[in-house]
Amino acid sequence: MIEERIAHEIAHGTLLREAWPGKLWYWETPAGRLRWKRRLKMLTSHITSDMNVLEIGCGVGYFTKEIAKTNAHVTAIDISPDLLQVAQKDIKAANVTFKIENAYDLNLSDNTFDTVVGSSVLRHLDARQALKEFNRVLKPGGSVFFTEPNMANPQILLQKIFLFLKDRLKIPPMKQLF
Repeated sequence: MIEERIAHEIAHGTLLREAWPGKLWYWETPAGRLRWKRRLKMLTSHITSDMNVLEIGCGVGYFTKEIAKTNAHVTAIDISPDLLQVAQKDIKAANVTFKIENAYDLNLSDNTFDTVVGSSVLRHLDARQALKEFNRVLKPGGSVFFTEPNMANPQILLQKIFLFLKDRLKIPPMKQLF
């Protein structure tokens, strides 16, 4: 089951690389920009320059770029070599290290990170299995911060019911992205 999930995520990363992730995740819409700011604040407000940060599922590096601005040492991981290639090309910060890693079996030392963060990644994982591994690499007293999409969000619900809202909000249909 885990092997199938990993294979799926690697293939998914290849598809995402071909799409423009900002459009796929709607960050460019007015509501998307607000969600982006809230998520960014939630994920970074506790980070200080003396911290070691592990970012899970960094993808193309949207959040990595912002986390790097805290001057903390950031280890940004993803299972997709395609997405990491985009992130590495775009982000040249000296305090960021990119690694291809399996969230269920991290090739990282115990008690290394002050915080573990991620956005829209837990739903792609067997959370119980992954959280055990995150706990292993987290220093005692460390913190874990994740944000996930809220399918109960009224905007998302209305978009699903009233399809014309996608056009009004300038949200591209999925078939145009892939």
